[in-house]
Amino acid sequence: MAEKKLSKKALAKSFRNWYYGHLTCFSQEHMQTFGYLCAMLPLVEELYDTKEEQKEALQTYSAFFNTEPQLGTVIVGMTAGLEEAKANGEEIDGEMINGIRAGLMGPVAGIGDSLLVGTLIPILLGVALGMSSGGSPLGAIFYILVYNIVLTLGMRFLYYKGYELGGKAVELIVGEKANAIRESVIMLGTVVIGAVAATWISITTPLVLPGDIALQTGVLDTIFPKLLPLAAVMFCYWLMSKKKMAPTTVMLILVAVALIGVLIGFFDPQLSY
Repeated sequence: MAEKKLSKKALAKSFRNWYYGHLTCFSQEHMQTFGYLCAMLPLVEELYDTKEEQKEALQTYSAFFNTEPQLGTVIVGMTAGLEEAKANGEEIDGEMINGIRAGLMGPVAGIGDSLLVGTLIPILLGVALGMSSGGSPLGAIFYILVYNIVLTLGMRFLYYKGYELGGKAVELIVGEKANAIRESVIMLGTVVIGAVAATWISITTPLVLPGDIALQTGVLDTIFPKLLPLAAVMFCYWLMSKKKMAPTTVMLILVAVALIGVLIGFFDPQLSY
């Protein structure tokens, strides 16, 4: 019996199905399950000849699935390689494949959220904001182009790398080297976020203390320049990380603080009537 090998066309179609449709029929009950099924369908149709075999293979991917979809592309690629090995008679069954999928959902989601949402997007937005000074559209164009190019090439690389490695990709994703790289990238993102906060957050006070001493220039700036922006950032961090408040709630609190600050004269809205 000839060894079955997935064609480039089937793999490309599987990747496109996941790239465009990982949130297909998204619901709280199924999350990305149907998107996963769409990605595996062209592979299963090529690997198995009868409808019964195809139906049995697709049952594996009908279980609940949800992760960070961009980095999670590597899981789809891995299962493509595992499904190919299973079709060739290796000691791999649907339960094993589903166990790998379920076991990687959480770690990949955590890594993906920290790398993309917590690092890549803020870095790109920081650069884009700098390019948008004076109302220039270059910042928006830069962000749209770079974000989509990076994600498209990155997802494609992860899919085919997962397919190539199969089960060995587990070590690539959650191994020691991967964790070291992730921590390095997160550290870089933290530095960038700090720079963005220092550059784009401007909070000053016109309050004058007894003795005609300006609170901002005579006290705060001599102690720690940009002390008020730092305090605002740390306050928001404390509310969201320690008090587990939603971002919308934090924004409402900031509006209330700003309103009270204007009323008591601590902030100057610089409005003229």
